[in-house]
Amino acid sequence: MTKAVKKQALGRGLSALLKDPENDIRSAEDKNADQLIGNILEIDIDSVEINPFQPRSNFNEEALQELATSIRELGVIQPITVRKLDFNKYQLISGERRLRASKLVGLTTIPAYIRIANDNESLVMALVENIQRHDLDPIEIALSYQRLIEEIQLTQEQMSDRVGKKRSTISNYLRLLKLDPIIQTGIRDGFISMGHGRAIINIEDHEVQADIYQKIVSENLSVRETEALVKKYQDGLKPGAKAKKSAQNFEVAADQKKAFVDFFGAKVDVKVAGNGKGKISIPFHSEEDFNRIIKLIQKG
Repeated sequence: MTKAVKKQALGRGLSALLKDPENDIRSAEDKNADQLIGNILEIDIDSVEINPFQPRSNFNEEALQELATSIRELGVIQPITVRKLDFNKYQLISGERRLRASKLVGLTTIPAYIRIANDNESLVMALVENIQRHDLDPIEIALSYQRLIEEIQLTQEQMSDRVGKKRSTISNYLRLLKLDPIIQTGIRDGFISMGHGRAIINIEDHEVQADIYQKIVSENLSVRETEALVKKYQDGLKPGAKAKKSAQNFEVAADQKKAFVDFFGAKVDVKVAGNGKGKISIPFHSEEDFNRIIKLIQKG
């Protein structure tokens, strides 16, 4: 418990600067700004509002309770990062789990890095820091990359420099957003891995994607088994395979057609589709003829 008290005492001298309305620091050029920027200060926990740009949307309650227990014993080891909005008002950039857990244990102050930034800078910092420091699920990471592209207009090359990831890695995450929403939820909830998702994304038809997803979950398929399943499906779509399958099925139907005609004494129509499915039509000309066909079927 001594460690916790010591940890929470960080920056109390500097924090006094923030409690003086006449010394309100709004920019890097203001007096005493150099004492604030880059330092860890204790700020009122109720003065911090949640960042609307926060990419994380799912918080595991059990993990949050474990973090709260750690904070109760050791204090907040890694400070949160906030930006200054107004006098004694801050907006969270990163560290929402630490903020939530600190509130659970009843802390009234929290150590924080304070930055002065506009909305765009805040968004970039929030997304980049969360991608690098937190265990976001693959879909949350993909959404973060997408927001950097759409809202900040960063290219994949620029993102690669910002987050220290290869461009191909960023591209692989972004491709996950092409998956059916049900599958995206499955990845977020941990039913399947990013590897499974990367295999499924090679199929454009969302209905087929969903069918394969259900098969993965029900049969607990590995990534390699999923890749093999996807390849089998794709091989079946190749023009050569379709033509060959269709021709074989039609030839079999043609060979059997005469047997149908002889058996029913009627002009039986046999149609076969390219996927191997088909339909047999038996015409009748009267109720008497219909009953005759029924008897033949029953005897057969």
